[in-house]
Amino acid sequence: MHYWVRASSSDFAGTHPQRRSGHSAVNIGKSKVVVFGGLVDKKFLSDIAVYDIEAKQWFQPECTGSGSDGHVGPSSRAFHVAVAIDCHMFIFGGRLGSQRLGDFWVLDTDIWQWSELTGFGDLPSPRDFAAASAVGNRKIVMYGGWDGKKWLSDVYVLDTISLEWMELSVSGTLPHPRCGHTATMVEKRLLVYGGRGGGGPIMGDLWALKGLIEEENEAPGWTQLKLPGQAPSPRCGHTVTSGGHYLLMFGGHGTGGWLSRYDIYYNDCIILDRVSAQWKRLSIGNEPPPARAYHSMSIIGSRYLLIGGFDGKSTYGDPWWLVPQEDPIASRLTASPPRNIPESKDVTSLNDDFQPQFKESQTEKFPFSELQRRLQISVSESNSRLHIVNELEDKELLELASRLAGENVSTNSLAIEALREHWRKSESNMVKLKELGPLLRDYQRLIYRQYLERSASAQQPGFGEQVMHQLYHVKNATQLRMDDIPKLLAEYKQLPI
Repeated sequence: MHYWVRASSSDFAGTHPQRRSGHSAVNIGKSKVVVFGGLVDKKFLSDIAVYDIEAKQWFQPECTGSGSDGHVGPSSRAFHVAVAIDCHMFIFGGRLGSQRLGDFWVLDTDIWQWSELTGFGDLPSPRDFAAASAVGNRKIVMYGGWDGKKWLSDVYVLDTISLEWMELSVSGTLPHPRCGHTATMVEKRLLVYGGRGGGGPIMGDLWALKGLIEEENEAPGWTQLKLPGQAPSPRCGHTVTSGGHYLLMFGGHGTGGWLSRYDIYYNDCIILDRVSAQWKRLSIGNEPPPARAYHSMSIIGSRYLLIGGFDGKSTYGDPWWLVPQEDPIASRLTASPPRNIPESKDVTSLNDDFQPQFKESQTEKFPFSELQRRLQISVSESNSRLHIVNELEDKELLELASRLAGENVSTNSLAIEALREHWRKSESNMVKLKELGPLLRDYQRLIYRQYLERSASAQQPGFGEQVMHQLYHVKNATQLRMDDIPKLLAEYKQLPI
């Protein structure tokens, strides 16, 4: 079990980074985390904030070293790549305003000196939203990005000693060009997940690239991986942080709806278990921080540190810890009881050795709150509570029922019964657009009514029902995706009337 805890002033000295998104945060060994650049309120940043792990202190180093423009360090930017090799942080590309950048810098974190580098060989084009990872302690691999006109699918390898760039020639099946993805080196393979691709769709595919280790003498090639478990939804702007046998994915944004498209921002934690090679949900004992994308997530011992991010409206600046339950920081939450989430094969903890069971909160008496808990829905009750109305007050439902029944029925109740029977006999491709709103509300109404009846008779819904009602939390029909319609109808048909 893990817990989210908002960082407090007692956790570290100094001033933590101001709010931002699109920045980078790299670990320099186990001694420090270096945060660089980003964007806030349309202003691009070039500052550096450093967290000294041992001293538990934030500081802003006085850096030296200028480039061709005489400015100390790189120009302001966001959505660049940053990779640490030993005590050096390498920076490439990014965006400043509408300009994509192609310059190349290194920061020596022992003496806090910037150097603008002149590489040679196959130089990559200017780009933002690329992703990169260290290969051993000498090379960096970079994949994809956006050059302002097209999505990219090229792979470049940089030798940080000779400063030679080499474009990797990869044969066979290739991933779609993309940007806003993640690229994480796991042993001998580069794992790439998600991103936004050609034509604008947001992707949820996982690819592995081999041929990056010279000693292996492998021909470079991509393989699409389809792993078991509860895979993440398609997204971009997320983070993947390596910790032991796990890769932790957090946040990002995707799109929803098919009547009208809109952005969805995530705050879920998904684990890629490298040992069992499957996706799992990280078991979280309390409410997560607000959903966001283009944040950073750094690992510090057994803790993860979340900094910044953007949710489509707001840019965040409040640091958060994600900690195992035995961490002293988690003791701050003892005043508020944790959510009682049942374990399953798709729910995991980063520390499986310590998982005591908690008693059910005695304060969860209100039916809606309890229903959310039973369905494993994590939403804020203050702004996300569904308004369940009686079917006789649902005007759209009544109009639809009356048109369907015509003059064959004499009462609204009989017309509604006829409409429900119609839906129970329908296939998903027969459901018209105008029916989705009334259908979704009736689905939620029947779930709610079923729960109230069971509560009155002291019956408890089983775990099978918790998994079954996947769409109860959807606020309106415009948030439904095309592939949600068959699920909605199938679940509706299982509900008692």
